[in-house]
Amino acid sequence: MSFALAACIARAELRGGLRGFWVFLACLALGVAAIAGVGMVRSAIEAGLTDQGAVLLGGDAQVEFTYRFATPEERAFLDQIATKTSEIVDFRSMVVADDVHVLTQVKAVDDNYPLLGSVQLEEGDLASALTGVVPGAVMDGILADQIGLKLGDRFKLGAQEFTLQGRILREPDSATGGFALAPRTIVKTKALAQSGLLEPGTLFDSSYRLLLPPNVDLAALQSTAEAKFRDSGLRWSDRRKAAPGVARFVDRIGAFLILVGLAGLAVGGVGVAAAVRSYLEAKIATIATLRTLGAKGGLIFQTYLIQIAVLVAFGVSLGLILGIVVPLALAKPIQSALPFPAQIALYPRPIIEAAFYGVTSAFLFALWPLARSEKVRAAALYRGGLSGGWPRARYALAMLVLAALLVGGAVLLSGTVNLALGTAGGVIAALVVLALAAWGLIRLARSSARLKALRGKVALRAALASIGAPRAETMQVVLALGLGLTVLAAVGQIDSNLRAAISRDLPTRAPAFFFVDIQPDQINGFRAKLAANPAVTKVDSAPMLRGIITQINGQDARKVAGEHWVLAGDRGVTYAAAQPANTKLTAGQWWPNNYQGPPQISFAAEEAEELGLKLGDQLTINILGRDIIASITSLRIVDFSNAGMGFVLTLDPAAVAGAPHTDIATVYVDPGADPGAEAAILREIATAYPNITAISVKAAIGRVTEALTAIAQATTIAAMATLLTGFVVLIGAAASGERARVYEAAVLKVLGASRTRILLSFALRAALMGAAAGIVAIIAGGIAGWAVMRFVMDSPYAFEPASALTIVLGGIGATLLASLIFVLRPLASRPAQVLRSQE
Repeated sequence: MSFALAACIARAELRGGLRGFWVFLACLALGVAAIAGVGMVRSAIEAGLTDQGAVLLGGDAQVEFTYRFATPEERAFLDQIATKTSEIVDFRSMVVADDVHVLTQVKAVDDNYPLLGSVQLEEGDLASALTGVVPGAVMDGILADQIGLKLGDRFKLGAQEFTLQGRILREPDSATGGFALAPRTIVKTKALAQSGLLEPGTLFDSSYRLLLPPNVDLAALQSTAEAKFRDSGLRWSDRRKAAPGVARFVDRIGAFLILVGLAGLAVGGVGVAAAVRSYLEAKIATIATLRTLGAKGGLIFQTYLIQIAVLVAFGVSLGLILGIVVPLALAKPIQSALPFPAQIALYPRPIIEAAFYGVTSAFLFALWPLARSEKVRAAALYRGGLSGGWPRARYALAMLVLAALLVGGAVLLSGTVNLALGTAGGVIAALVVLALAAWGLIRLARSSARLKALRGKVALRAALASIGAPRAETMQVVLALGLGLTVLAAVGQIDSNLRAAISRDLPTRAPAFFFVDIQPDQINGFRAKLAANPAVTKVDSAPMLRGIITQINGQDARKVAGEHWVLAGDRGVTYAAAQPANTKLTAGQWWPNNYQGPPQISFAAEEAEELGLKLGDQLTINILGRDIIASITSLRIVDFSNAGMGFVLTLDPAAVAGAPHTDIATVYVDPGADPGAEAAILREIATAYPNITAISVKAAIGRVTEALTAIAQATTIAAMATLLTGFVVLIGAAASGERARVYEAAVLKVLGASRTRILLSFALRAALMGAAAGIVAIIAGGIAGWAVMRFVMDSPYAFEPASALTIVLGGIGATLLASLIFVLRPLASRPAQVLRSQE
């Protein structure tokens, strides 16, 4: 009966329209739309990766080997289980055209490539482009333009000459290649026979793409292949998970953007709470009248809870429609912009997630002001205003349950426990700090307004008095704007620190080049040439092999140590007879010279600690299909931050005796050398040793920076959406406080204040609140940036003042703009009319 009566009253009140709730609806709709939109795009990519798995992989299944081709036995097995097979070789080399030397990622293919899909060229087809008396080649248009090659021009890969006969637009299997340091060139494998690029020990990967019979059991086939060639270093993948790296990246960046969206909902929650409070303030007379008629607190609460529930449903629905319609409307631009397939369609999961987040956060923030409606008494008809104090225990408990549900949902749905908990903790901490800052600002403003030193400064005293007024919008302005700016400040600090680490710190210590695929009989001549070059300051070199850690103490390595990066694929392995001069051991001892005993390993100390390894542990390392079981006898410091030479694994020479390998070298160039010195070094080495590949560290840094820039842009857009929500809250706060400013302006006019002085007072108030929010945001964002750089990126942190200054100025500008939108009516008001209406 009580609920039915509450529903009737709520329905009657809702007939009056949604006036006063546009901020409520806007905040809720923006947050839900952002989360739904990101979720829709992420689901579209996941669906594309699943549906196009075979095309992305280049076949139903793929078998990979490092530094070698399949043996006759392995190839016979693959041809037996497949209806069609294609062999691909992937490696880096130098494109040489006249005096230009540019790094490229080469894909050498056979006549069956591609098994699925097609390589799109600007004109023509791949099969025709790779033929000719002088072998044909196709390359990425960016690479061709960089070198200055036109169709029909010739260039060299190693000792082999090719003719450029096509420019690549898209490869069907490009998403499975991972991060590439250089643009693509495609040639036929048989055309490389005389190139000198695929000698024993050189760095290349071979993969065998397989078309399989219909309805084949992929899991059983994988088990058979891995059991049959257990010790060969064979790596199996198939269409079930064609691009795991892409899937992980999309999942993580999507989860991160959704968590940023949750921060936006928290900002919107401040607006929700303010809108509910403002609405209830306007309903004081109605509530007090119901009280005089005998209505109990529970009935009052239910009446307004029903109204809020209806509005939440409307706001969430509006956000869901926005979040669905925008990705669907922009399907073609989104799909063309992504480097992997995306099937933009209607997916239920992101819609359910966004609705859950929206409903939970809305009720979490609305419950506090709603609970206070129970405390309104009949006497409020004369006193006015909601009662202060804490809500009843049952409402406090309900808020805790909603908060736990929201955080738990974020952890469960995002799939990133640490990130979700860190985000939730950061948002809660930021809200607490901002609330304390707002409370402190209110107290400080009240006391400062009475200072004798400010006598005669009417505008400033009026601004301070307004900030410290009992029903001023100070709290909600600082909370909403401050949280939005905090997210933006954190993103700015992280982005600035990453860019500083890459573009400023690293190049001062990094080598100019990495040279790979140096044959053992070339290393002495290579070093002699560089020693004679006055621009070269230092050359480090070491033998290099590639190996996969398959077991730790006889157990599967990943089951023992988890998904650590050292265990993800093959790693660089070197050997050394004596302890290198620049190597510092932290535990154990180096093997003696001419050691011929059981294989020993010197392992990187930090990575050993992360993997849980200690002295005496045995590792099984597969190198070129051969398992080497070696014991860890020393741990050493390896610094990967300077982009120099660093190996996690160093073996004693006897352990890999006879294994084909090449050398790797890092070359440091005098920063004050002639600008053309680096190009001259490339020409000299490429002329003498066409098979040697040079990797420019600056170019590699540029590729990493491009990737980071793309991520930073996506994150900044999400952060700006959060800030937009905060700006909507500011406008709502300014609109709800317009009546108070009309009265304030009237009083100031009666006291002789001019319009200019009144406007200055309003502007000072907005600027002070914006500055307070900005300063707190800098502190909170700086702490968040430090935490991410220190614990996630494992990189040093330095406070970035330019970004911080922008945040403060942005806060001041946002509050000024929001406040001045509603300043015309107070300035135009007539004191007599306003004061008469207050009687």
